Amino acid sequence: MKKTILILTCLLSLSAMSQSKKPSDPLAHTYSIVARDAKTGEMAVAVQSHWFSVGTAVSWGEAGVGVVATQSFTNKSFGVRGLKLLKEGKSPSQALEHLLSDDDGEAFRQVAILDAQGRVATHTGAKCIAEAGHANGENFSVQANMMLNDKVIPAMEEAWKNNDTLPLAERMVAVLKAAQDQGGDIRGRQSAALLVVAPKASEEPWNDKLIDLRVDDAQSPVQELSRLLKVFRAYEFMNQGDLHVETGAMKEAMESYNNAMKLFPENLEMKYWTAITLANDKSIEKAKEMLQHIYAKDPNWRLLTERLPKVGLLNVSEEELKMLLK
Repeated sequence: MKKTILILTCLLSLSAMSQSKKPSDPLAHTYSIVARDAKTGEMAVAVQSHWFSVGTAVSWGEAGVGVVATQSFTNKSFGVRGLKLLKEGKSPSQALEHLLSDDDGEAFRQVAILDAQGRVATHTGAKCIAEAGHANGENFSVQANMMLNDKVIPAMEEAWKNNDTLPLAERMVAVLKAAQDQGGDIRGRQSAALLVVAPKASEEPWNDKLIDLRVDDAQSPVQELSRLLKVFRAYEFMNQGDLHVETGAMKEAMESYNNAMKLFPENLEMKYWTAITLANDKSIEKAKEMLQHIYAKDPNWRLLTERLPKVGLLNVSEEELKMLLK
């Protein structure tokens, strides 16, 4: 009997040691937001940290299913397994409970799960480094650990609620900016990421990830993320313009191209393909004027113009081509 009691005591002691042992998983002390746009149904994760390439560890998402942020001592499996549990029909709370039930590092974890209905569940372990905590509600959860002060999380929540007129991606970046403005990570900043997935899965899963932007190493990662999002929006207009060209809607194409150039006026490629579209629409003089400015900055664009007629991307006469190359 005494031997049995001794064995049980030892087992309990080992279990207690296991629960208090710091996990060997990579660190991603950070602040993040998981959220859903109530109007479009799109779901997103945005994150910033003083850690290299934070987007490869913290943010996970699948169209029509949900999004997951796993941070502090990051358990990457929570991303894949969390989404799988949601697909199986579990609620975010049930999925989170399942993930943590057999995790020896539970006290060091910080996890947020949001599903396609906008339901959320969040966990901040007792041993996450202060300032640490979270705030959540319908369609969102903000969470942070190792923050400079206790003002970061309230600022994130306020930014989410006060920017509801913005598209989801821009709204997420606004939340990251609000956190950084209050001091953010006590160690500073290094990387950031933004992931947006579609509200429903389609038969073309390669198109279901709507935005996937990462800043792996930068002095001002949130600022750089904001810039990249603006570039992304500009290229969305460029793609729209290309589709209009394919259908012969030249007026609409030029409107899309002009919108792109307004967002990213220093981009030569956007100007170049706008000029080529003008040329194909027989606006040779306008195209020539634009191309001259482009050639002056980089003569390689002139060489590219020479190659386009052969592949059918520039449909002009030989005389018009000479004008465009002058």
